[in-house]
Amino acid sequence: MKFCAIICEYNPFHNGHLYQMNEARTRSGCDGILCVMSGNFTQRGEAAIIGKYRRARHAVENGADAVIELPAAFSVSPAELFARGAVHLLHGVPSVRAISFGCENGTAEEFLSAANATRSEDKMFKTALKDALKDGTSYIRARAQTILAYNPELDPTLFLSPNNILGLEYCRAMLEEGCDLSVIPVERVGSGYTDSRPRENFSSASALRLCLAENTRKSRILLRRNLPACVYSDLLAHPPASFPFREAALCALLRADPKQIADTPDCSEGLENRLIALAKTNHYDGVVQKTVSKRYTAARIRRILMQNFLGITLKETRNFLSVPLYRNVLAVRKSGAEKILSALSEGESPLIVRRSDVAQLRKFALACFERDIRSNDLYHALTGTCERDCETLFV
Repeated sequence: MKFCAIICEYNPFHNGHLYQMNEARTRSGCDGILCVMSGNFTQRGEAAIIGKYRRARHAVENGADAVIELPAAFSVSPAELFARGAVHLLHGVPSVRAISFGCENGTAEEFLSAANATRSEDKMFKTALKDALKDGTSYIRARAQTILAYNPELDPTLFLSPNNILGLEYCRAMLEEGCDLSVIPVERVGSGYTDSRPRENFSSASALRLCLAENTRKSRILLRRNLPACVYSDLLAHPPASFPFREAALCALLRADPKQIADTPDCSEGLENRLIALAKTNHYDGVVQKTVSKRYTAARIRRILMQNFLGITLKETRNFLSVPLYRNVLAVRKSGAEKILSALSEGESPLIVRRSDVAQLRKFALACFERDIRSNDLYHALTGTCERDCETLFV
């Protein structure tokens, strides 16, 4: 069995995701779709509006064959580590033959060429990058400017649009991991990644989360038009509840040792001291807003607060990339499940379908999984929900 992989969050699963999944299946020629999905916390530095098992079920109900969890250490990390962690999981699955991602523009050849250019960072490049950072420009933008200065033939938009940046990091991670996968970029339809305005039927996940929070007749109509029927009916029957993540993250910041915050993947340049000082006189949004600058985006600040809350460190996250990890199956298509799970079990990394499978994990893999369990426990405590971890859903 051959899989095309999609790295995702599905927060919530919407028509744009369904479009990409159908395009990936058609263009890849693979037998199945394997989703690598973030758990209960996301790369934007936020708690997912609904739990990972419900989101995994939505994916399978709409065409995915299986959903495995992207470990928490990677799901709340910057783009480079987010992508590297996901590709690291996929590299150990022989049946995965392609990877598909949403993008604003660009061909597979352009993404691979640009990704290859990012690997040539010699001493002169690093000096130029350091100079580009001096005026307070963010690392991603400064790095893009430096790469384009050395490679003027590359398309600048591949380095500056949110989905393109992730797509570029997926391709770079493939080159670093030595993966031989077909690359299938699928251009987004409808709203952009950060567009908070709802559209007729292809709104962004950001806009749909706002609609869910509003819960008005107009917002429900928009949701019905933008979500597959099974997702809409599930959210209508069990709407997301508000929960005090921001307050909990602020409390964690105030009780943390500065070094603990400095050790998170996104923190640098003494930023931990400013965050702690601001937390003493500001609410969560105030801390984020007053730290945002040309160099530090709101998403990066939220991630630091999230990483500190979950106890995620840069050193540990890099250690997790040094060994085969595991494939924690959140959901699988019931028809053909035996064949699907058999294909996913090939390779070095153990397949986790039930609690007893965790006994196969050792050292860094076990430590990585323990971070997932802690993240899940914290999410359940905040939301007042309770899901049985390590128990695959058969949909």
